[in-house]
Amino acid sequence: MEPYTQESQSGKVEELYLDTRYWRSNIKFMDDEMHFIQKLLNSYVFEPNTPNLFERLHDYQERMKKTVLKKNEVTNRISRHERNLGGMLECMDDACDLLYYRQHERLKAEVAGFKEEFRNLKADIFQYAGGILKKRKPLP
Repeated sequence: MEPYTQESQSGKVEELYLDTRYWRSNIKFMDDEMHFIQKLLNSYVFEPNTPNLFERLHDYQERMKKTVLKKNEVTNRISRHERNLGGMLECMDDACDLLYYRQHERLKAEVAGFKEEFRNLKADIFQYAGGILKKRKPLP
């Protein structure tokens, strides 16, 4: 068993911190996708005579609003977790480390769940939208 030293603790903290940076990067990319989808849903590129068009678009807009709120919650949790990781440097035993690892794993699962929910919503929207986009007339 490795003795608890400042260097070993710093390495553990760095490992967890790298995970949080990866999560932030993924969420930033999803944020860009969300902006694009919101613009798509609020645009006039859909065939107006599509049955239930307004209701479906409204449903997707509402789901997207909830997704944005969830993204903000997850981002805030990641920020709090990052700030708390410094406390791990003060740990001197496995029990203390275990607390941080458990918190980290719970957050990791939450981030993965959020990514999956967003992926499903995006797939629903793109599948629906793909069939009802206005067809451009070819240039003569």
